Amino acid sequence: MILSACGLLYTLAQLPSPGIVESGAEVHGRIVDSASGKPIPARVYIQSDDGKWYFPQSAHPRGSAIPYRKQSFADPDAVEMHTTLSAHPFVVRVPQGRYTITVERGKEYLPNTRRIVVGDGPFRLTIHVQLWINMAARGWYSGDTHVHRTVDELPNVMPAEDLNVAFPLSHWVSDAFASPATDWQTLVKDIPPPDRRALPNHLVKIDETHVFWPVNTEFEVTNIGGKPFNLGGFFVINHRKAFETGVPPVRSIAAQVQREGGLIDLDKHSWFWAMMLVPVMPVDLYELTNNHIWRTKFAMRNFGEAPPAWMKIPYDEKGGTERGWIDYGFQAYYALLDCGFNLRPTAGTASGVHPVPLGFGRVYVHLPKGFSYGAWVKGLNAGRSFVTTGPMLLAQVNGQDPGRLVRQTGSGRKGHLVTGTTVSSRPILRVDIVVNGQVTRVVSPANRKKGPAYESSFRERIPLAGSGWIAVRCYEAWPDGRMRFAHTAPFHIKVAGRPLRPRREEVDFLVHLMEDRIARTEGIWPEPVRDEYRRALLDYQRIRKTAR
Repeated sequence: MILSACGLLYTLAQLPSPGIVESGAEVHGRIVDSASGKPIPARVYIQSDDGKWYFPQSAHPRGSAIPYRKQSFADPDAVEMHTTLSAHPFVVRVPQGRYTITVERGKEYLPNTRRIVVGDGPFRLTIHVQLWINMAARGWYSGDTHVHRTVDELPNVMPAEDLNVAFPLSHWVSDAFASPATDWQTLVKDIPPPDRRALPNHLVKIDETHVFWPVNTEFEVTNIGGKPFNLGGFFVINHRKAFETGVPPVRSIAAQVQREGGLIDLDKHSWFWAMMLVPVMPVDLYELTNNHIWRTKFAMRNFGEAPPAWMKIPYDEKGGTERGWIDYGFQAYYALLDCGFNLRPTAGTASGVHPVPLGFGRVYVHLPKGFSYGAWVKGLNAGRSFVTTGPMLLAQVNGQDPGRLVRQTGSGRKGHLVTGTTVSSRPILRVDIVVNGQVTRVVSPANRKKGPAYESSFRERIPLAGSGWIAVRCYEAWPDGRMRFAHTAPFHIKVAGRPLRPRREEVDFLVHLMEDRIARTEGIWPEPVRDEYRRALLDYQRIRKTAR
C-alpha cells in the first residue's frame, strides 16, 4: 500500500502475523504499578536475540491485547512492533532462547526493560513500571489530534498510553472534490472504512479521564481526476457531522467547521497547500510535533519542500535530519506567528498508519479545575498548552500561563519575567527562550535529581520593547544521539502603538511559496481553487509592507 507523506511516496510493509510456536514455552507476565502494586495497562515489546518479534495475548477473559506491526519502506530498520495490553496478565508462547522485554506506558512512566532466558517450561515474571511525574495531579491532561486507530481499538490503546483525549479520523478522502460523507478514498488501503452505521456521533468515555470524539475528518488530496497532484492534508476535529462536499476550494468547509465548533489542524508545514490554508481558512492548530517524529529511528529524510536558506537547516540531495525536520517545523511556525497568525500548537502521530505509538508526541492542556472534554478542547483552542515528545515544560511569563494575553509589568523597561520548570526522565541539554522567532536566551539546566526525575528551574528577564510573543522550548538528551523536546504555546504581549513586525525574510518566504503554487497549478486546477492561492498571496504581500 502506498502512502503519500510530505511529497515522498513510500510503503508501510504488511508484516505477516506471527505463526504458532510449536516448541518452546509459555511466558506468563504481569505489569504492575511500582508504587501501588496494582495491575496497569501498558505497551509491551518482546524481541528475541535473533531479531524476531512476538506479540502477547491477554490471559484474562475480560482482558484485551492489540498487536501493532508497522515498518517504514523508507528505512526497513524503522519499525514499531508492540502490543497494548489492558490491566490484566498476559501470555505469549515463544521458542527457547533469550529475549528482551520492554514495557512502556505513555510519557509519565519510566520504561522497564528485562532480559530473560526461556527454557522448555513455563516462565513467569512481574514487570514494575514507575511513575516519574503525575501531570494530572498538576492539572495537565494530554491529547493526540492525528489518530488513525479505529474506534474499536481506542478503549484498549488510550489507557495503555495514558492518553486523555484522542480524535480518530473516521472520515478520510484523498481525491480532490470527494465527499467525506460518502467516500473513503485514502491511499492507505489496509485501513478499512469504518462502519458508518455503527460510528458514534457523541463523546465516547472510556473512563472519567480518557475520552475520544469520533467525528473527525482528514482531507489528504493527492490526485485530481485520477492524475497525481499532491496538495497534502489538513484535519478537522471535533465537528458534528460528515462533510457533504469535498475540497478544494476550502473556504466553504472552514465556514461549516466554525458553525459546528470544530478546529482546523494544519498537519505538516511543508505540504503544497499548507501556507495557503493558514490565512484563507483560517487554520486554528499547528502540529509542532507531527507524524514524522517517531519512537523508532527517523526515516523521513525527504522533507518534500526544502527549507529556505535563511533557516540555516542542513539539507541536500539525501534529504535532512530529524533535528533539521524539527527545526524546520519550528521556524515555519515562528514565521506565521510573526505575521500575526495566532496558531495554537498541537501534536499528532498518525498512529495506525506510521510506525509510532499513539500519543508518542502529545499536547498537554492545562485544566487547573480538573478534567472535562469541553474544557480540554477550549483550552487547546486557547493555547493553554505545551507539546512534548518526552520532557515536561511548565512555564509562565509575568505570572501568566500560555494562551493568555501577558500583562506588561511596570514600564516594561526591566523586561518580561520568564519563569518555569523542566521535569524529565533524562537530563535536559538546554532550555531556549524564543522571542519573535529568534532564540534570545539559552539556559543551562541544573538537572537536579528528584526521585526518579530530573528537575531544572529557570528565571530570566527578557527584553521586548513592543508587541510580540515569547515561547520556551527544551531538549532532552538520548544515548543514541537523538533527542526529545518540549515546546510551550506562545505568550502574546501587546503594547499600544508598537505592533509586531515580521522579518522580511520570513514574509518573502511565504510570498514566494504562493507565487510558486500559482505558477505550478496553471492549467491543472480550476480557477476557483487557484483564486485561494491568489488571496493568500495578497494577504502575505500586505503583511510584507509592515516587515522590518
